[in-house]
Amino acid sequence: MPDLSQFNIDRTYPGRWTITFSNPPINMFVPATIDELGALMTDLEADPSVKVVVFQSANPDFFVAHLDVAKAAERPEVLGDWRDFVLRLSSTPVASIAKIRGRTRGIGNEFVLACDMRFASRQSALFGNPEVGVGLVPGGGALEWLPRLVGRSRAIEIVLSADDFDADIAERYGWVNRTLDDDDLDSFVDALGRRLASFDRETLAAAKAQINRFGTPTATELQSSIDAFFSTLVSPGAQARRIKLRSMAYGVPGDFEMNFGRYLPEFGRADDDHADTPPH
Repeated sequence: MPDLSQFNIDRTYPGRWTITFSNPPINMFVPATIDELGALMTDLEADPSVKVVVFQSANPDFFVAHLDVAKAAERPEVLGDWRDFVLRLSSTPVASIAKIRGRTRGIGNEFVLACDMRFASRQSALFGNPEVGVGLVPGGGALEWLPRLVGRSRAIEIVLSADDFDADIAERYGWVNRTLDDDDLDSFVDALGRRLASFDRETLAAAKAQINRFGTPTATELQSSIDAFFSTLVSPGAQARRIKLRSMAYGVPGDFEMNFGRYLPEFGRADDDHADTPPH
């Protein structure tokens, strides 16, 4: 397997991998990230001893910031690779757990949604799909996973508002399995991982496969959102919003990336503020 520069794999505990994502300064997904995840899945699928994999971040403020859209647009095939990764992760006989601290937006949220379980820090985890606010539709699986997990109306609220949601709301909506105090998160996930690793791999895999009959998206569904993403990417409205986005502190540590959702209403056209004002 090639060296994974953005992912550190700890195989210390038998039957369990702990994978730590680190792409400074704010853990953005770039095409190379998706390439590495594909290679990681190949290695995971080839290891018959692993029963559970835990994904975490090296950055306490950002689990995954979001996708670098400009770089992804230079390699449009990469979202097809992402679709394949999501399908492989959800169908692998290995149980996957996302242990979440910090901001988890866009493709980051779509990443944790594709994991079998999600546990979040009550104090620091923040979730969102900001795409609509920059003139796009989510193309990495949010439109497929969210309705299955939280229901249609809450999925519409999450996607159309493009806002940030704290961990307590995510738990209440069913977006994550549960939230825990930050001091308890590591020990809880560690105990769960050890528990799963003590069970029979074939039985775990069979149970997961049966549950997967209900609630996992198909390749066709995921591809439909990828196609919609690229359609909106070239629209005049989306291009105008991305110009304004580039004037912000995009992709670097700072208040904008920490509070992305709060800034999105500012990207509307100047005349939008007066669109509903009747003429005098």
